[in-house]
Amino acid sequence: MEIRQGGLDHPDVVALLQLHFEAMLANSPPGTCHFLDLSGLAGRDVRFWTVWDGETLLGCGAMKQLAPDHGEIKSMRTTPAALRRGVATALLVHIMTDARQRGICRLSLETGTGPEFEAAHALYRRHGFEACGPFGAYQATDFNTYMTRSI
Repeated sequence: MEIRQGGLDHPDVVALLQLHFEAMLANSPPGTCHFLDLSGLAGRDVRFWTVWDGETLLGCGAMKQLAPDHGEIKSMRTTPAALRRGVATALLVHIMTDARQRGICRLSLETGTGPEFEAAHALYRRHGFEACGPFGAYQATDFNTYMTRSI
């Protein structure tokens, strides 16, 4: 597995992000999706990575810097063919390492609630994330789940 920074212009990455966007919208009530679109992921305050096995895309993820010491994990997604191969764990560890090197001492995230999101909740709990209230501009809902951890 190789983690590369960038890749938003690669057709396989665009297709995976489209799958991500569609899944979030299909499994979330209206008004509760907070994913970044392609232009948002290309923002100056966002670092975006892709995971590859040779020329085969395995996954992607991003970190948005909310403050000098606080980052938010965004757009974590593994390709269907690469599920249960450790892609998300490798990427999450990479993001946490990058954040520490940049002086970020807290990482947070927002995700959904329900069966479609349980694997994500389990991944983040295994890596020390705990439930928290809304952060930044987020508002409390019955659907959205917020997690955070010091790094």
